[in-house]
Amino acid sequence: MTNDSEVGRRPLTSYVSRADDEDEVRRLLGAGRLVTLTGAGGVGKTRLAAQVASSLTRAFPGGVAVAGLGELRDERLVARTVADALGLHDTAGRTDLEAVVSYLRPRRSLLLLDNCEHVLDGSADLVTALLRDCQDLVVLATSRCSLGLAGEHVLAIPPLAVPGEEVETPGEALTFGAVRLFAERAASVLPAFEVGESNVADVVRLCRRLDGLPLAIELAAARIRVLSPSQIADRVEKNSEVLATGLRMPVERHRTLRATIEWSHSLCTDTERIVWARCSVFAGQFDLSAAEDVCAGDGLDTLDAVDGLVDKSVLARIDGADRVHYRMLRLLREFGGHRLAESGDELAVARKHRDHYARLIDQAAATWFGPGQDEAYERLTAAHADIREALSWSLRTPGEGAVALEMATGMIEYWVARGAAWELRDWIDRALESLPPETRGRARGLAIAALCAALHADLPRARQRLAAAEAIEDDEATPYVAHARAFVKMLATEPNSMVDAAEAVRLFGERGDVRRQMHPMFLQGVALAYRGDLPGARELLGSMRRRCEEAGEERYRSMALFGLGVAEVCFGGDLDDGERFIRSALEIDLRASDVLSAAYRVDGLAWVSARREEWVRAAELFGTAATLWERCNAEPDVAVTAAHRMFYDATRNALGAKRFDLAFADGRRRNPHDALAGPEALSAGEPADLPPLTPRESEIARLVAAGLSNRDIAARLVIARRTVETHLQHISHKLDFANRTQLAVWVEQAGRGPL
Repeated sequence: MTNDSEVGRRPLTSYVSRADDEDEVRRLLGAGRLVTLTGAGGVGKTRLAAQVASSLTRAFPGGVAVAGLGELRDERLVARTVADALGLHDTAGRTDLEAVVSYLRPRRSLLLLDNCEHVLDGSADLVTALLRDCQDLVVLATSRCSLGLAGEHVLAIPPLAVPGEEVETPGEALTFGAVRLFAERAASVLPAFEVGESNVADVVRLCRRLDGLPLAIELAAARIRVLSPSQIADRVEKNSEVLATGLRMPVERHRTLRATIEWSHSLCTDTERIVWARCSVFAGQFDLSAAEDVCAGDGLDTLDAVDGLVDKSVLARIDGADRVHYRMLRLLREFGGHRLAESGDELAVARKHRDHYARLIDQAAATWFGPGQDEAYERLTAAHADIREALSWSLRTPGEGAVALEMATGMIEYWVARGAAWELRDWIDRALESLPPETRGRARGLAIAALCAALHADLPRARQRLAAAEAIEDDEATPYVAHARAFVKMLATEPNSMVDAAEAVRLFGERGDVRRQMHPMFLQGVALAYRGDLPGARELLGSMRRRCEEAGEERYRSMALFGLGVAEVCFGGDLDDGERFIRSALEIDLRASDVLSAAYRVDGLAWVSARREEWVRAAELFGTAATLWERCNAEPDVAVTAAHRMFYDATRNALGAKRFDLAFADGRRRNPHDALAGPEALSAGEPADLPPLTPRESEIARLVAAGLSNRDIAARLVIARRTVETHLQHISHKLDFANRTQLAVWVEQAGRGPL
């Protein structure tokens, strides 16, 4: 479990073992439930915390979760970020904090909160609530200052050890962490580099001058391609009194780090300095197209500047499936942000940043209903921190609220798929509150806000927003109002939902907006089934399915298939057809690692088995579905509650409590893919673990050895791809492997072949 933080990816700074510090952190975690690693930026808190957390997976059977808070500038999003790291979807009637508490309360888990200082009050409030309500939870935090909570164990992290003046030989020098880090980083830049008799004195002098600070050493070592250790040391000493006033580092000895960053900045070209400053507006990772949009103007060659900043370790390169992304360490962002403010370009660059992500949302909306859907989702996911920042900037900047509303309402499908519809509600509500009543698009925004409230079964709020939208005469908003009205009526079991849904389908169709036709078409089809018009439901949902197939669209296709399945299973149709439809929907959801949708589909297959009076199989499937519901902190919502409860109770009554519970527990242990294979796919016993790996790590290691990609592994195990990446990081720490080939060979040599 992780989110898009520096912990969950290759860090900018290398890691050199800190055995004593690691042991002390583990001791404190055993002695108390809150440990905070403090120290100035660049000292290595994040890397140390990640190393310790990855070594403790066996001690915390409930999981090790990592939530990076460094991308946040809004205290309101702290709990949502942790929920996102846990893979929790927001649900009706629960705040993000309540969802996190509900998930963690029964588990013995370790939660790593990274970079708390940027949202200190929100972090302290969250930790207070979690430790109060989750008795088996342990929290490891990193921050430039303590959280100030009762029972907090604070450990100040020192720089890496540096040699004394008496150290003269390479062997002696390399026993010190600072020298070892410099040697490793320099060798990665210049493979022929090594610490030897001719340069050991200069390397020691440099590491001492840099106070053993990992980030400072990293930046200095990046110059080894063009400067010798002696030249680097000389230049650092000459710049030791130059201080960067934009960095909040009160500790006197860390003047050195400020001076090193200033020196690194002085060695950049003019273009690189401008790009450094302008790229400081990015909250998370960004690709070249984003950098080019934000840095546009003045005839800049952004590509060359980005290449130079990567070479100087100002930007970290992140390799993705189809494109390269970049990330700037928080300290370097702060430095660049100070330079940007001094330049007078801050407002213009921030607007370019916002406009880039507004266009990204528009592009995703244009390609969502088609084969580019997965790519659109991945691009939005990678940009999530900056979408949030763009929304936040628009809301706090006078005259920009209308753009925030347009951004928030442009791709509701993305937020729902991400499990963050509640966060979307908040963005829309804040945008609406910032705008005068006569703002164009207000009625549309209110209708979409009503739809979001309905998604959480918050019918009072949905009706309030809907009434406000209906009171505004705006033809552009009419289909959105009809859609929201249909959904509210269906959830409230009020008449005429089908009429409103049909109106929304017609109006969106007249505008050529096929994507927005899909959900009201689904509502109309289900309403027809409820009215007893099974042929009508089949025709309409079948049409929805065919349109998705013709376009190469998958998520709405899964919805259509599930609707067809529910119509057949629950309203007197063909049971075999119903099972086939639901199984086809589940196949789509498993490929996409859509846990929430998969929960609905597996639950639906349990209904099929119950209809056939295959009671043991039904109980097993209810158990498998329960595990999926639990993973995203959800439960069958009002749309399927009646069917779920009817078939669940029938199964329990048929088997009796004891037999039901045994079969249910057996199903809980099954992989959701077993539901596709039928009742014959009974577990033949779990394969043995691969020490020192945990059961889940062992499972992932075998799948790597079988040649599966991270995406394939995520689909196979029905977990998020970022969760797979975190497990692989833990495996690499434990086994000291650098690549997948080494891991595959190790699995084979362990005598336990791939799955």
